[in-house]
Amino acid sequence: MSQDAEATADGAVPDRDLDAVFQRQRQASRRIAAPDLEARQESLGRLRGMVTDNRSAIAEAISQDFGNRSRDETDMLEVVPTLGAIRYARRKLAGWMKPQRRHVDLAFQPASAWVRHEPLGVVGIIAPWNYPLLLALSPLVDALAAGNRVMVKPSELAPRFADLLQRLIAERFDPEQVAVVIGGVEAAQRFSSLPFDHLLFTGSTAVGRKVMQAAAENLTPVTLELGGKSPAIVCPDYPLDKAASSIAFGKFLNAGQTCIAPDYALVPNDKIAAFAEAVMASARRAYPAIAGNDDYSAIIGDRHYQRLRDAVETVRSEGATVLSHEDTGADAGRKIGPTVVFGAAPESLLMTEEIFGPVLPIVGYDSLDDAIRYVAARDRPLALYCFSDDKSAQAKVLDGTMSGGVTLNGTLLHVAQDSLPFGGVGTSGMGAYHGFDGFRRLSHVRSVYKVGAFNVFERLGPPWGKLAGMASRLLSRR
Repeated sequence: MSQDAEATADGAVPDRDLDAVFQRQRQASRRIAAPDLEARQESLGRLRGMVTDNRSAIAEAISQDFGNRSRDETDMLEVVPTLGAIRYARRKLAGWMKPQRRHVDLAFQPASAWVRHEPLGVVGIIAPWNYPLLLALSPLVDALAAGNRVMVKPSELAPRFADLLQRLIAERFDPEQVAVVIGGVEAAQRFSSLPFDHLLFTGSTAVGRKVMQAAAENLTPVTLELGGKSPAIVCPDYPLDKAASSIAFGKFLNAGQTCIAPDYALVPNDKIAAFAEAVMASARRAYPAIAGNDDYSAIIGDRHYQRLRDAVETVRSEGATVLSHEDTGADAGRKIGPTVVFGAAPESLLMTEEIFGPVLPIVGYDSLDDAIRYVAARDRPLALYCFSDDKSAQAKVLDGTMSGGVTLNGTLLHVAQDSLPFGGVGTSGMGAYHGFDGFRRLSHVRSVYKVGAFNVFERLGPPWGKLAGMASRLLSRR
């Protein structure tokens, strides 16, 4: 929103300012219904310039919000994918915007038919704290490519980044086109109740339900990117050390605070101990120390930190085996070292809730069918990882499970492909975006039918006669 907009002492945004920004964008979207290719390319170019000119400030703000977050991690996991999404959209946009011809049945000839991808109007984006740049700007890229006006609500748990994003957007964009709204939980609740033409939310399943409920009051369609317990299945044929290295990489980046991080690993029962040691060895190579290591991220806040500590101590006290890289304690700036757990009770928090931290439970299985049944019996996750060089085993896992997306013999990487849709299924979300799928998700696919030299149906009647009866019988026999 504009820099001179009023805010209360707690950072909340008054209703009148939210409404005023929304109304300005709504009116602009009706006044200029469909920006042309040149205008959209120019907007994406401005967004690219904003990111490239401020990548150091962005990394610093995010690190301060976390208490520590590796600048290289922010660059590789947020800045680079954001720039890649912009580059991909700009390269493909002309083709995406072209009307697409559709088939016209012989009975309706002569005629032509096509679809147009048209802007929805005003799109709302509610972004989370864990990847505050990427998960605010990646959907923004799709929304701008589709020709929409956009309001963005960053997370109140990343206030320095939110302030920076608001200032940077205000410097580059007219608030009639893109506006950033900052504030706490109440501001987010009011934001989600605005009558957007589409609302995209990334966050927890519990909050996603509330967002969807608020949006339903306005019949606002939603895209929900949520989470869940994403499994990593290590098949018997796959080298254990290789799987452990990939899973450790995906799990401990950003200290596990990644919506598609492997939440737990399914491993053959006779390999659990060896796998756990291999994961810890990989973690120690990547992060020789935890306290004082700028490459290792802190947990975002005290509540999240304590929740993770309590969850680990609970299963330890109940007899589970816990392997920890480094017991950092409370004096290490909310850092929890890479941790592996096996033998945790099925009803424990680690085994029933999304962990969202650097703790990896291991679950044993006797056969691959058992592992597949374990996954299929639970809520559908946002991501699934399968490690196998056996194509039949890969197919068995893919056919027997359901998830938002999949990476085979690696972790996280499916989300980095601009040509693939990113989204959840069931409790892990609904709808998908990225690239053309995001452009289409945030467009109205408008159908157009054009009558040719004559209209055969008008010539058949009414009044209906023998010719209509013959046509009906003929068309029914095809």
